[in-house]
Amino acid sequence: MPNGLARAAVRFKPAAFVGTFVALMMAAMIVSACGILLETGARASVPPTRYAGAPVVAAAEQTAHFVTGSGDSRSESNTPLPDRARIDNSLLKKARSVPGARTAVPDVTFPVQSGGKGVTAHGWGSTSFTGEKLTAGRAPQPGEVVLAAPGAAVGERTTLTTADGPRDFRVSGTVESRQGAPTAWFADSEAVRLSGHPDRIDAIAVLPKKGVTDDALKSQVAHAVGGKAAVHTGDDRSEAEGSELAYAKELLTGIGGSFGGIATMVAMFTAAGTVALSVGQRAREYALLRAIGTTPRQIRRTIATESLLVAPLAGAVGVLPGIALARWWFGQLKEKGALPQTLDLSVSFIPLVSAIGAAVLAALLSGYLAARRPSRIRPGQALSESSVERLRFGWIRTPLGIAAAVGGCVLSGVASSLTGDDAANVALGIVMLFMLAVALLGPLVARGCAALFGLPLRGAGASAQLAAANSRTNARRLASAITPIVLAMAFSSTLVFMHTSEDRVAADQQREGITADHILSASGAGATPDGVTKAGRAPGVTSAVGLLKTSVLVPVGSGGDRWLETASTQGVTGSSRDLAKVQDLDVRSGTMASLGKGEIAVDAKLADSAHVKTGERIALRLPDGTKASPKVVATYGRGLGLSQVTLPAADLKPHVTSSFSSEIWTKGEAPQALTALGTLQDRDGYARAQSTERAVNAWANTVMAAVLGGFAAIAAANTLVMTVLDRRRELDTLRLIGSTRRQVMLMVRWEALLVAGAGIVIGSAIALATLVPMMRGLTGESPYIPPLLYGSFAGAALALGLAATALPARAALRESGPSGV
Repeated sequence: MPNGLARAAVRFKPAAFVGTFVALMMAAMIVSACGILLETGARASVPPTRYAGAPVVAAAEQTAHFVTGSGDSRSESNTPLPDRARIDNSLLKKARSVPGARTAVPDVTFPVQSGGKGVTAHGWGSTSFTGEKLTAGRAPQPGEVVLAAPGAAVGERTTLTTADGPRDFRVSGTVESRQGAPTAWFADSEAVRLSGHPDRIDAIAVLPKKGVTDDALKSQVAHAVGGKAAVHTGDDRSEAEGSELAYAKELLTGIGGSFGGIATMVAMFTAAGTVALSVGQRAREYALLRAIGTTPRQIRRTIATESLLVAPLAGAVGVLPGIALARWWFGQLKEKGALPQTLDLSVSFIPLVSAIGAAVLAALLSGYLAARRPSRIRPGQALSESSVERLRFGWIRTPLGIAAAVGGCVLSGVASSLTGDDAANVALGIVMLFMLAVALLGPLVARGCAALFGLPLRGAGASAQLAAANSRTNARRLASAITPIVLAMAFSSTLVFMHTSEDRVAADQQREGITADHILSASGAGATPDGVTKAGRAPGVTSAVGLLKTSVLVPVGSGGDRWLETASTQGVTGSSRDLAKVQDLDVRSGTMASLGKGEIAVDAKLADSAHVKTGERIALRLPDGTKASPKVVATYGRGLGLSQVTLPAADLKPHVTSSFSSEIWTKGEAPQALTALGTLQDRDGYARAQSTERAVNAWANTVMAAVLGGFAAIAAANTLVMTVLDRRRELDTLRLIGSTRRQVMLMVRWEALLVAGAGIVIGSAIALATLVPMMRGLTGESPYIPPLLYGSFAGAALALGLAATALPARAALRESGPSGV
């Protein structure tokens, strides 16, 4: 009988299951989209480009390995490096000595300058696997160069500026470059010396003897290098070309895993609430079944069967837009340069089946929990409770909800006493605890909101009074409508206003910290080692400083929860006195008057997160992964707007691919001579350009807010429609006793305003409780909430509430009328 009842209910009353179907479909969409991105990150691989012709490549790992704790508390993590990691040149001899190797070639890539233009330089030996051929002349010897550039001729002399300065070379040959860009090849030994990384090379390309397989050669080379380099074959060779793939994996697994976990929990939680609401709305049906002798087990089996009939179909339908969402998201990340263009989206059955299974599981569990009481109470009591909402609260969910609320308050207090990333990490749990409390204490919260927000309604006419009375006596129905709106406001506000707050602080710090009159984005002559000197000698310029922009990795966090944080870094070419004239870093402790070799100045918030003080040494990883422990001589307050780490450029140059200055900051008038050194900007133009870069970084937060907020908004609309359509008898009764259509619709609108208002206030309070400690820890400032942006969020919630109640109510009144009862 239960299976027959379930099939009959779905067949003859499909409208009762539409809301459940929509909720489960949307949940499957979110889960499948995040699952596809997670799987793509886990399986990410791209075909090699530079090393496509080298069967076996030995190179350094392009990630920094970080270990915390020991024993059972030991944890390991890998963080992509900001620049290329290199291996010792002595490994070349070992790779050449393996039995299966025909030859082993050292590979280096570095920039040089020719006539004010950038040129990419390599060792000539790399042409054995890249395929370039001489069109004239011969291979280079020391002091010679082969060029792939328009107008190059064999025998002429050319001046190339390297990391060591300008040098003259004889052109020994020319090549038609496949890259279409100026390229230079030096003798292998000279290329290693000129690259700026003495005795270090990018990789070793090993070419096999005839008949030797790639796997056999890989095994031989791996044994020869003895763990001092990673050996790659196949598509894994792309990992030797840089950390771009590692960054892509980290980004995709972060979106699909970290954010996907939160999104999945929210989606399943919301879908479960909708299923429970659907079951609760049919309490009268279950009460009648109990009255005619249906057993509790049969009731539960009926609800389980209904879930199995609806959930798989809803999940199967939901994965289709989930695939589309994942493809759009993936495509946008590619367009913004966050992912390699050759990386493909991986779509398999695993995330799709998981999404459908999650929808089925959520429907079964929520349906079973919602059916526990109607299936267990006596038939007579079931009939009475199906007509009037019981006032008693659950003995399980109420204590759990109170515990979650108390935990959120305690965690908020703890977060307010922390600094840096510790505060941000703790604050992320606040929103989850408060949301759990709202869900578990829904009826209590709804009754409190009805009492509070209902006070002003009592003096607003009969329709408003009736709306207030309805809200007080139907707290469970009100709670099911408020919770999704709270979700939408809390998560969207937290994600969006976190960025607006950081953006505001960064803009303020740039405005106050940039004291330079002009900033050169160095190129050509400006990027050369003497570019800063030329700028400083230009007429009208009183100070000039070259800045090498890159990043370093700094260990942050507390106890066993520590990780490597990427920190923006500037290497200074010039005196500390000149730096103080073009940048006001707002020094908080120590002094930067004599920033010397082995010394460093860091942002005060970063120092707090790393738990170091002035005078102590900070353990960090330089751009190429090299471990260093410079002495902290100063901390400053404007790292977010300028750079979080400041150190001499000489300490950075051996650890970056390009040792040329990225920017030159000058004080004084803007002479025409500066334009020959690079692109000239004033301080306002530079700040606007930096804001544009931050806007690109904020896109990810906006998309996450749109995904979560959009899902919660649809869930809220779905719930509101379900609750209104379930009140047809109530609306018809009001019409029967003489209420006009206008009065009934006005009552519904007042109820919608009460629901939306309560959701907005509670969601905003949760977001604020999360943002205040988070932003004080990250920036030291209070969160910045743009009034117009917040108003748009609140307005959208109000419009959603009004539309989702007024439209179905008008349809219900039009279909039935006063005689509908």
